[in-house]
Amino acid sequence: MLIERQQLPQLVERLREPRRFIQVVAGPRQVGKTTLARQAAEACGLPWRYASADEPTLRGPDWLAQQWEAARLECDGAGALLVLDEVQKISGWSEAVKALWDEDSRRALPLRVVILGSAPLLVRHSLTESLAGRFEILRLPHWSAYEMRQAFGWSIEQSIFYGGYPGSAALVDDFPRWARYILDSLVETTISRDVLLLTRVDKPALLRRLFELGCRHSGQELSFNRILGQLQDAGNTGTLAHYLDLLRGAGVLTGLPKYAGAEHRRRAASPKFLVYNTALLTAPAGRPLENTRADGQAWGRLVESAVGAYLANAEAVGDCELFYWRDGHHEVDFVVRSPAGLSAIEVKSSRRRDRLPGMAAFAAAFPSARRLLVGADGIPIEDFLLQPVSHWLGR
Repeated sequence: MLIERQQLPQLVERLREPRRFIQVVAGPRQVGKTTLARQAAEACGLPWRYASADEPTLRGPDWLAQQWEAARLECDGAGALLVLDEVQKISGWSEAVKALWDEDSRRALPLRVVILGSAPLLVRHSLTESLAGRFEILRLPHWSAYEMRQAFGWSIEQSIFYGGYPGSAALVDDFPRWARYILDSLVETTISRDVLLLTRVDKPALLRRLFELGCRHSGQELSFNRILGQLQDAGNTGTLAHYLDLLRGAGVLTGLPKYAGAEHRRRAASPKFLVYNTALLTAPAGRPLENTRADGQAWGRLVESAVGAYLANAEAVGDCELFYWRDGHHEVDFVVRSPAGLSAIEVKSSRRRDRLPGMAAFAAAFPSARRLLVGADGIPIEDFLLQPVSHWLGR
């Protein structure tokens, strides 16, 4: 079943407008960027051409110019559309696009352009360097539990465990095969082709180890000094922070900052590691759904990571900012700051009624914040994950 992501109408509307900006669709691998672009191209009513730089043959600026010229030939009075996929793999692509776009502007040629990129951080860097004022970004996050249910009929437990990679859905009945697909086709491809191939990384083994530890400790606060103590290839905390930024830019792993009144205190605190997709936690662990579900501690950590991934993806598209909070022995799982205000979110996977001293301490420090309990006798986890984040943050 091919579903339409919620960003589709927005992209179609932009393409139907008079030519103004290059449309950039950025997001992690396997979240449907190419499918979204093709659906938008069909819906906008313009003649269109699709070209991908993700090929074994070396691509360069000359290839890009050839694709551009072919799309120009399709232009009629209303214009035409060119979709360029994986352009970050072309050396100097942004300068070439700038020259071609500016040439069309001088000629009043109504060619629309959509650029797709699997390494959002690298795409944005090139855009701001060369294409300032010429582009709009449409950010595409990982698939939500709601989308996986609509497309594949998944239960909430399946979404929590298997995450949000639609290409893996057909393999979930064979856990070893599903796990190999996640590790080989998604994790390895993202690290080797979207990070190591396109960015200078002096210690690739250190970056890979950071990724492994970050996924294993998803939902936990972990200092860089402690990580260095577990690594044979010792670097420094600055190197680890940079590598974490690269993994965040690739849409696989982030480190939540601590929420505090002073900005310097946030920077100094240890990050709370969080996967953007729980498949990155469960596939390396090697334990099938039924075994993980039977382990209360493991399932509780997975549920917290699923809620965190749901919030982190909302942050990735600009809906909010995400933190954790700790003061002494008191802590809150997630703190969300949005235009609607501040919200504290605590996650409980069991039905047991526990005291929440962390939430009480946070309320005393920030009395205007909204407080949400997800799970236990609060908001059911299923209800929480099946609604958009904006539903819970208020207006």
